[in-house]
Amino acid sequence: MDDIPFIDPHHHLWDLEENYYPWLSDDVKPSAFGDYTAIVKSYRIEDYLDDAKNQNLFKSVHLDVGFDPKDPVGETRWLQGVADKHGFPHGIVGYADLSKPDVGDLLDLHMEYANFRGIRQSMNYHPDPAKTYQARPEVSRTPEWRRGFRELTKRRLSFDLQLYYPQMAEFLDLARDFPDVQIILNHTGMQVDGPEHFAAWRQGMQTLAQAPNVACKISGLGMGDLTWTTQSIRPYVEEAIAAFGVERCMFATNFPVDKLFSSFDAILNAFKEITKECPQAERMALFHDNAERFYRL
Repeated sequence: MDDIPFIDPHHHLWDLEENYYPWLSDDVKPSAFGDYTAIVKSYRIEDYLDDAKNQNLFKSVHLDVGFDPKDPVGETRWLQGVADKHGFPHGIVGYADLSKPDVGDLLDLHMEYANFRGIRQSMNYHPDPAKTYQARPEVSRTPEWRRGFRELTKRRLSFDLQLYYPQMAEFLDLARDFPDVQIILNHTGMQVDGPEHFAAWRQGMQTLAQAPNVACKISGLGMGDLTWTTQSIRPYVEEAIAAFGVERCMFATNFPVDKLFSSFDAILNAFKEITKECPQAERMALFHDNAERFYRL
């Protein structure tokens, strides 16, 4: 496929020998994306770059990946060391529990590292406990959580938003209340409930896209379609772009989680195939320019 420059705005690394990740270091647990036993082994920057070797990878952004909750800054510290040695990743999105009264101090510690760009606190709430990341719904409406979110505004930090489509109206309200925070939707809205939910997911995407400070990462589609093909994910890609516009979308790999379902090349080549008739400027925005802009790379 064509050699378009690519910035990957969503991937993960982990070193099980050096660090503690409860979901990987302890027993495998039920998850939204099924049995992940195959990826319960260290995945270091060398592994990531090897998976990406056939693509024209320029830069990358690392997303928090369930690091030791007692030391969330430890992940940022470790990743900055990786970046200083290898050049990747260029951006780091860390973890913080925004409901904690001292979250501002934690954000300041993250910000001591040059590649730190923002926070992700996964907000997924689902009737199925295996798919739930938050213990209760509508956490974003609580005064203590919003107090923490306001700390992002003070520091010009972005917020990576991971949720399910029934929560999108809730986070439209949040985005409108905090128009100065760049919110970046993860995994195309993480539609993991099957094709019969497509119409409701599409409506949710159109709802959330009403806030101009929300961008969308088109990624993670294998988590809801384990045997996906280019044609099966095409409607999600096209509807996401229709909702948010080319100027607010970017392609990402979600590696190595999506390694459970496909190769790095398969993901990128599917995106290339789906967009092959688009103008080159639009393709550059989706594969490169928007990621560089939203993550200030």
